[in-house]
Amino acid sequence: MSLQSALQQLASFRANNSRESQETFAKGLVVLKAGKTVNLGEEGWAFLEQLALAAIDVGRIDIADQCLKQLSDKFDDSPRVDVLRGIRMEATQSPSIVLSFYDELLRISPSNAAIWKRRISVLRRLGKLEKAVEDLNEYLDTFYTDVEGWLELADIHASCNQYTYALQALSHALLLTPQNPFTFLQFAETAYSAGDMPLALKMFLVVIDMNESEDEDAIPLGISVRAWWGTKLCTRQLVASSATHNSQSNTSVPKNIKLVDELATERVLTAYSGEQGIQTRNLVSKWMSRR
Repeated sequence: MSLQSALQQLASFRANNSRESQETFAKGLVVLKAGKTVNLGEEGWAFLEQLALAAIDVGRIDIADQCLKQLSDKFDDSPRVDVLRGIRMEATQSPSIVLSFYDELLRISPSNAAIWKRRISVLRRLGKLEKAVEDLNEYLDTFYTDVEGWLELADIHASCNQYTYALQALSHALLLTPQNPFTFLQFAETAYSAGDMPLALKMFLVVIDMNESEDEDAIPLGISVRAWWGTKLCTRQLVASSATHNSQSNTSVPKNIKLVDELATERVLTAYSGEQGIQTRNLVSKWMSRR
């Protein structure tokens, strides 16, 4: 493998925000052994950070330490280097030592968002969910626009079957990313888990509207399949109990619910036909296994 091709592939990984730890480590080792990092300018420092993370992922702490030393020599007071030190400690030190390290960094720099998030992730891995939620709420009071933070908060609540709180967190994510159909899909599936069928149906239909073309004969693919399947699950229940079904969000049931149910049935059957049938069945089966 040539040095130039390795550098190009690593730059491509960074541009696409792709971790690819095994491949990054293999290619990064070529560059590191060539001793050319100091000649790469700013790209060289980004490469060292990339390789350090990959080395930690694959358990090569010795290589991670080499990268960290070069970065520390150049940027000793850098918050990014502090985060790398913390991630390296997470791989080798006890959680209590890691939390103490993060606490000290936050005492010095309370606005270090990356350290906040690393600390919260450690708390969650330890199973200290109440503390993780408390810290995450405090973090989001300051960094409100962090969509990943709201999604993390929603995921923690959902993992504890606290779907109402999860929906509240997802509502903030929707405000911040109104064009992202995946966030709407997560909201719809969470509403379904919460038992609010009218709300779930409404959001599944929003996903479909955002993601599908105007061609009515097109075969649903990807996220649309999940949305149509979710729509079918909702309409099936609402048709059977529309007169007695309550919505915690006070979302009304469409008057033409039976027509929506028929359309959802047709769309799901269409998704199962043709060359995409096997892939679609696998996707739906995986999703249903998590319900």
